[in-house]
Amino acid sequence: MTRTSTRRAILLAAASGAAAVAPWAKAVNQDDSQRNEDRGPGEVKDVGSVEDLMREHGVLRRILLVYQQTAGKLRSSTSVDLSALNRAAQLFRSFGEDYHEKMLEESFIFPALRKVRGPAAAYPDVLIAQHHRGRKITDYILDVTGRRKLSGSRAAALASAFDGLAHMYHNHAAREDTVVFPAWKQALAERDIEEIGDKFEDIEQQQFGKEGFESIVDQVAEIEKTLGYADLAQFTAPMPTA
Repeated sequence: MTRTSTRRAILLAAASGAAAVAPWAKAVNQDDSQRNEDRGPGEVKDVGSVEDLMREHGVLRRILLVYQQTAGKLRSSTSVDLSALNRAAQLFRSFGEDYHEKMLEESFIFPALRKVRGPAAAYPDVLIAQHHRGRKITDYILDVTGRRKLSGSRAAALASAFDGLAHMYHNHAAREDTVVFPAWKQALAERDIEEIGDKFEDIEQQQFGKEGFESIVDQVAEIEKTLGYADLAQFTAPMPTA
């Protein structure tokens, strides 16, 4: 398959899913760098599609870090705010699983990768399997954190669920950021990225409003504040003692 036909096949695969899904990324084109240079401090700059994908991963990682920090508290029988954890799980479901995974990756990115050669083409099957496992674990987290209190055994099981989900997704997202997303961008012409990106941007605003990404970040920050994780300095690593 020639590079031109590969690009055409990828664009068709993306377009076929556009009617049924609502992905979220911003357009990237050859004029972006010039437009950004023309904008001064404080003015909104254009965000490339891969940069947007990665910063969305950053939001999901912050939720996973909330899970990991809370797992330690659960194991030490420290009281935790279940309602804040439930809000975190709801956000991971709506923004991460329903939007990021189903509407973007599974309907646009992964079908495109199946049509190209290289290491990235081998990833979609395992990534989708992990998406499915993650949704089942999120179902469990939503159920358990929706209760008024936890028994000792239930707290230990929730801690294990938090750690397992975080471990899986840290590895999952790292592969996407360094292999999958760059391969997707490399396989497309700039004009194709622009066309798909325009669709992504329109649907992002439909799903989350004009301030979509910023509003999601604000929600994560509020959850971190409620649970006592807002101060970044508390996570500074100690010096080795030996």
